Amino acid sequence: MKWTRGQRSRNLEDRRGERRSGFPLPRGRGPRMGLGTIVLLFILSVVFKQDFFSLVGGAGGAGMSTQAPSSTPPAAVDPAEEKLVDFMSFVLDDNQRVWGRILPTLGSQYPEARLVLFRDTVRSACGFAQAATGPFYCPGDQKVYLDLSFFDELGRRFGAPGDFAQAYVIAHEIGHHVQQVLGITDQMRSMQRQRPDLKNQLSVRLELQADCLAGVWANTTAQRDLLERGDVDEGLRAAAAVGDDRIQRQAGRGYINPETFTHGTSEQRMEWFRKGLNSGDPNICDTFASDAL
Repeated sequence: MKWTRGQRSRNLEDRRGERRSGFPLPRGRGPRMGLGTIVLLFILSVVFKQDFFSLVGGAGGAGMSTQAPSSTPPAAVDPAEEKLVDFMSFVLDDNQRVWGRILPTLGSQYPEARLVLFRDTVRSACGFAQAATGPFYCPGDQKVYLDLSFFDELGRRFGAPGDFAQAYVIAHEIGHHVQQVLGITDQMRSMQRQRPDLKNQLSVRLELQADCLAGVWANTTAQRDLLERGDVDEGLRAAAAVGDDRIQRQAGRGYINPETFTHGTSEQRMEWFRKGLNSGDPNICDTFASDAL
């Protein structure tokens, strides 16, 4: 993909330099806890993505023992990683400029999201998350969270290397932000509460729509002559790599269970990314009105 390296985005929040002293430790007044209790609360916080430390202790509350968030990278700078960060910054801003133009035509203004880079673990408005969680968008704070090590996994384990594969990931998460802004996410959650038996199916439709919206952005890069040879294939391979059926096969389960799918199959994800890419029209991305995904 053709891109220009320049000043980093004002919406890039670099938390890679944060240091955690092991477990989250309670601060302020409150009951003293043994190591076993601390370990248990840490595990519960990670598993359920809630701050269980805040449920104990006094007025001082509980929190992580960290350095203050910083917009600067860690002391040990990897030039290759810093180039990747610059690329993520470019893709983030380019996505948001595109949606800043498109959303008013759909009757809504576009508030910019933020991209948080972290290492290993992070705390968001949606709770604790680990690198193994993969990139995610949190509606609670309207931020995308990403550990850059995910791209190594995407290329090495899932066979989807390349800069446009990485761009697809960012575009998909910004697609979730667009859904949040348009009220689609809240409508979907309401439908899930009304029809819990359709919870996974509705989640699949939300994810496939985000893939389509990523394709809409990709269409604009083609119109602006930013695509290079092989970029589209990289994006499609990335979409296929994170299909539920592909991931279940990679997990070595020996079988695929469609009833547990929450993101869609590899074929579905490629198909909806391709729809957005070929049309450039966000109106074609209504997966909730589609009879066949």
